[in-house]
Amino acid sequence: MIKVWTGGAEAGLLDRSGDRGSTFLYLPETIGARAVSVTMPVRLASWDLRFGLAPIFEMNLPEGVLRERLRLAFAKATGTFDDFDLLAIVGRSQLGRIRYTGQKEKLEEDVPFQSVDEILARRRGGDLFRYLIERFASFSGISGIQPKVLVRDEKAFTSHKKDPQLSQSYRGATHIVKFWEPSEYPQLAANEYFCLKVAEKCRLDVPRFALAEDAGALVIDRFDLSLDGAYRGFEDFCVLNARRTDQKYSGSYETSILKRFQQFANSPHVHADLERLFTLIALNCALRNGDAHLKNFGIVYDDVLGEARLAPVYDLVTTSVYLPRDSMALTLNGSTRWPTAKELQRLGEAHCGGTPSQVRDILGRIAEAIRSTSAEVRAYMKEHPDFADIGERMVQEWEEGVALSLRPA
Repeated sequence: MIKVWTGGAEAGLLDRSGDRGSTFLYLPETIGARAVSVTMPVRLASWDLRFGLAPIFEMNLPEGVLRERLRLAFAKATGTFDDFDLLAIVGRSQLGRIRYTGQKEKLEEDVPFQSVDEILARRRGGDLFRYLIERFASFSGISGIQPKVLVRDEKAFTSHKKDPQLSQSYRGATHIVKFWEPSEYPQLAANEYFCLKVAEKCRLDVPRFALAEDAGALVIDRFDLSLDGAYRGFEDFCVLNARRTDQKYSGSYETSILKRFQQFANSPHVHADLERLFTLIALNCALRNGDAHLKNFGIVYDDVLGEARLAPVYDLVTTSVYLPRDSMALTLNGSTRWPTAKELQRLGEAHCGGTPSQVRDILGRIAEAIRSTSAEVRAYMKEHPDFADIGERMVQEWEEGVALSLRPA
């Protein structure tokens, strides 16, 4: 049995149910503000599933390389290795406000210190990937196929008058470190770095990020962490749509993203956030990111019963350089083919409340951000020949994306 905590306080108990299911029960004293999700309010009855975990509990489970590393390390000790076992391992350190411990354990994160500067300078050379996986895998409750870990930067606690820092008592992770497999997705970290650059220029909310000197890793600040050490609530759109991780490619941008956001966006800023959300959808189309699925959009909040806002941008990559025939992760107007500017114009007007001129301005702003960043990509290619092939293909994909999805015919 696993104890579930929200915001540092006990909320309920999670256990297996039947052969493959699970059940979650709130503790009698749990108040509404301690709910685990906007989709699971506090109630007397249990929340039962015949198969797997509820989406909010499954949301941060590692996938791919990190999951396999943890399976190899713990399968002998547990005898089995299902999602419940994985949650018990990484649950004490993950994104958002929910934590997990044994039924009688206290809540302690205590993520080891790690210099982010060391990662960016790649001072451990080719052993860095193996070193970070071995040291931080069990502290990395973060989803995604791409290898990534949560680390605690020792400099995040240094006091500067102009740069407020975290309290010395904070013991959790401060940064996300992403890697890539050279044989499968070469230069993926640099790819995402420049895509995030475009998002910044589109005036979207992007956490601070930095690329390692050899482009082998991308380091990103946690966007769910406050300076007082408190965690903001975070829920992705798999959770909001009551879907499992393996259903993340199921749905449409109109209903599963835009309509669902309006359902849960308990905020006076909903119209501004809808504009940002439309901008992000259109940006994914222009950048040719075929992995903009339900888990790559989210909401954040300080109070589960209060105001919810669109989460900052994360996991933004030009996937078509690796998958030449890639298409959209979700449907738009009933299709996963890349949309035309006319189709995006119609989406912005019909589902986001934008006027024709406002939507045209957004598409124009994205086109200009891509044009400006393309020049930076070419400059980087000259200094880093290993990136030349991927960089050239990225620029070509962006040009095709702008021509089809941002410029009226």
